[in-house]
Amino acid sequence: MSAHKTDISSVTTLWLLPIVSAVICSATGGMVAGVLPNPTHALWTVTLSYILWGIGIPLAIFTLVLYYHRLTMHKIPPLAVISTVFLPLGPLGEGGFAIMKIGEVALSVFPQTSTLVPSAGQIVYVFGFLTALLMWGFGLAWLFWALASFGRSKSPFNMGWWSIVFATGVFTGSTITLGQEMPSRFFDVLGTVSSLLVCFVVEFGVDQFAGTHCYGYPVVDGRFCFHYSWDDLGSFVLLAGCCRTPEVSGRCDSRSIN
Repeated sequence: MSAHKTDISSVTTLWLLPIVSAVICSATGGMVAGVLPNPTHALWTVTLSYILWGIGIPLAIFTLVLYYHRLTMHKIPPLAVISTVFLPLGPLGEGGFAIMKIGEVALSVFPQTSTLVPSAGQIVYVFGFLTALLMWGFGLAWLFWALASFGRSKSPFNMGWWSIVFATGVFTGSTITLGQEMPSRFFDVLGTVSSLLVCFVVEFGVDQFAGTHCYGYPVVDGRFCFHYSWDDLGSFVLLAGCCRTPEVSGRCDSRSIN
C-alpha cells in the first residue's frame, strides 16, 4: 500500500488526520438525519453515516495499534510534535459521539420506514451506546498516556498545541452525550469540567499566540515566527516571517496580512 519504505519509528498520530474525517462526516450525518423531515431521506443519511463510521473507526484502530507498537519499541515523539499524543482521542471521542447520534436517529427512523424488524431501532440504539462507552474507556487510557508523555516532556508552547483542542474537545462531546443518554451525574460533572479545561487551553493558546513568539517549528536554517499587531485603523495585522536562530546569520523578510 506504500510506494516508499516506512519505518515503525516514523509512525505518528498525524496518520489519523485523514481517517478521522470519515468519522466526523458520520457524526455530521447523524445530526443532519435528525432534522430531516422525510423519513426516507433520514434513513439513507443514517445508512451512509453507518458506512462512514465503519470506514473510519476500524482504520483508526489499526493505526492506533501501529502507534502503540511504535511507543513500546521507540521513545516518545520529539518536543516539536509531542502535543500530537492527544490525537488518539479524536477518532475515539468523535466515533463514540457519532455512533450514539446515529443510533438515536435510527431509534425513530427505523420504525417509521419499517426497516428490518420492529425492534431494530432499539437494538442499534443500545448497541451505539455500549459501543460509545467502550470507546470512551479506551480513550481514557490514551488520555492518561498523553498526559504522562506531555507532562514528562515539558514542551514549550508551539502551534501543535492546537491539536489538543480538537482531541479533547470531541472527547468532551462524547462525555457529555454519555451523560445525557444514561443519564449520569458523573458524566455530566466530568463533561462540564472537561469543557472548562478545553476553554482554558483555548484561552492559554490565544494568550500565547497573540504576542510575538517563535514557535520552534524547524526549517532548513531557522524557525518560523509570527508577529501580531494592530494598525492605526484598528485592523488586525499579521506579520509573517521567520526567526533565524542565533547560529544562522542573514535577513528574514516579513509581510503584512490585513
